[in-house]
Amino acid sequence: MQVKDLTTEELKALIRETVMETLEELLDDPDEGKEVRPEIKQQLLESLQRTRSGERGIPAEDVAKRLGLTW
Repeated sequence: MQVKDLTTEELKALIRETVMETLEELLDDPDEGKEVRPEIKQQLLESLQRTRSGERGIPAEDVAKRLGLTW
């Protein structure tokens, strides 16, 4: 069957299905099912605690500057 032979509703359904498949591919988590190493988990917990206590991280502008990016 060719696209020209589809009804408007069939074409819409085909487009909807294609968009959904594309979104699923783009939003798929490549790390799903993997475990976080204990040292990384500890670093994340420490970072979260620092944030909760009011400590601020490195401003994005500084990071961009360090990487030679225009912000």
